[in-house]
Amino acid sequence: MLHQVIGMQDAAVVKCDVDALFAQAFVQAGIGAWTCDLADNTLAWTPGVYDIFGLAKTDRLDRRDIVKLYDDQSREIMERLRADAIMHGRPFEMEAQIVRPDGERRWMRLRADVVRENGRHSRLFGLKQDITDEKQRWDALRSLAERDPLTGLANRARYEDLFLNGSRAQPGVTPLGALLLIDLDNFKQINDQFGHAAGDACLKMVGQRLASAFADAPLVARIGGDEFAVLSHADASPPALKAQVARLLASLARPIAWQGQTLVLGASAGIGFATDPYCYDADDLFAIADKALYAAKGAGRNAIIVGNAQIRAFPHDFGLEIGAHHGIRP
Repeated sequence: MLHQVIGMQDAAVVKCDVDALFAQAFVQAGIGAWTCDLADNTLAWTPGVYDIFGLAKTDRLDRRDIVKLYDDQSREIMERLRADAIMHGRPFEMEAQIVRPDGERRWMRLRADVVRENGRHSRLFGLKQDITDEKQRWDALRSLAERDPLTGLANRARYEDLFLNGSRAQPGVTPLGALLLIDLDNFKQINDQFGHAAGDACLKMVGQRLASAFADAPLVARIGGDEFAVLSHADASPPALKAQVARLLASLARPIAWQGQTLVLGASAGIGFATDPYCYDADDLFAIADKALYAAKGAGRNAIIVGNAQIRAFPHDFGLEIGAHHGIRP
């Protein structure tokens, strides 16, 4: 009998040690468990969740206050998934960004499931894990994969993913004002006369000037050897955008110093404006801008052409007048 009692005590000690080990491992991994009573929204957390949110273990938990720590987009998604889970009993998982009380931003992976008792959904429970470091590593890798190594701009793969593949051409996405296509003038002559090192130096400078001219644009990309694309915001008016492009072309026309040589480039631009910023056909919009660019190349160097929905171009567009007034044309 005594041996049985001692054995039971040893088992309890082992179980206690294992529980403590698991708890410690969860904390080190940035993982915490949580539950929410749906009757009154009472929250219960393990220490790991307090750590994720940057709260003290003695802090009072009020769901209304905790929800405010989610950033706006994450809060909207979380509340929508939560409502669906409560209604249909479906588990969900998401990545959410939170802002701690001290202002630090963190990312966490949220997993949730539903407990059904007495014929109703009574409780949500799940895990929360801090994935900030993981997110930063993946963002860094993705940035490398999506960047043109020479100019530092987005590369063609990123451009196609964001625009040509039609991922933006759906209602409710971030609105788009226009697609701007830019092609360098005299680039082949510089390569032929001074070599590819000079051409690379020109492309690097063009990348810097493009990034500076459209610092707030959703996308500035190098999509070919000497071809570039810019996606503009919907809130920019057509005259304002054309004036901005004219200033860009004036910037690109400035001489580039390279190994004692003065390299002179120019650029032509075609613009396609989205008739509906929230829902447009990416292929059609590209065709409009591309046709306008082709017309700008034919109209002379440092020209801007705006295409219309019928994929025509206007050689005497307002943009050309801006170019002439700024002395862009040779």
